[in-house]
Amino acid sequence: MIWNKKFEYPPSTRSLVKGQRHYEIGVEKLPSVTTILSQTQPEEKKAKLAEWQRKVGKTEADSIRDQAAERGTIMHRIIEGYLTGERHADLSDLGTQAGVMAKTIWDQDLRDNMDEVWGTEVTVYYPGLYAGATDLVGVYNGAEIIGDFKQTNKPKRREWISDYFIQLAAYAMAHNYVYRTSIQSGVILMCSKDNIFQRFYVNPEEFKKYTFEWLRRVDLYYRNRDQAS
Repeated sequence: MIWNKKFEYPPSTRSLVKGQRHYEIGVEKLPSVTTILSQTQPEEKKAKLAEWQRKVGKTEADSIRDQAAERGTIMHRIIEGYLTGERHADLSDLGTQAGVMAKTIWDQDLRDNMDEVWGTEVTVYYPGLYAGATDLVGVYNGAEIIGDFKQTNKPKRREWISDYFIQLAAYAMAHNYVYRTSIQSGVILMCSKDNIFQRFYVNPEEFKKYTFEWLRRVDLYYRNRDQAS
């Protein structure tokens, strides 16, 4: 694996606009990819989430989400350390768990399959439309890719995580537009808190489908926003 800082990625700051995450890049304040996906979720998915929260209770649901978010943040930081050679240690219980998960992703996939790294925790944006931060950009098994690392409480089926694939397509579309690249595939590297590793590769044909779905969601987001204003 080699580092190739072939692109100058922009600095950005994050802020909330009416409770929704936005990125400030230059003079633009753009909604995040996750904000757009969240605001355009199908009603069925919203109902399932509400039912889960009702079943476990709001306090427990918030605790589960907060722990998952913190574990994910630590796991991301440790994986980035593997990629940059700057190791990070967190000796808390959650940090120890996240460290094992990060090492699993590194040992079972990333160490041997990542050929070239262009950037980690990269801010990408499509002028006037959206922005976001992807975990990894570079060459993976010979293909230019967008990559994301995900922690999960339990293993996932592919059909459950279509929004993750749409995210990859959104980041790739922005990267291709600004940097004139031709990224047409992506990978999700996931580890559960019980240390079960999963890899979800999105090939170019699937990528087209998720790109079309992303464009539909962007259009829906802005139409809804305009109607509400």
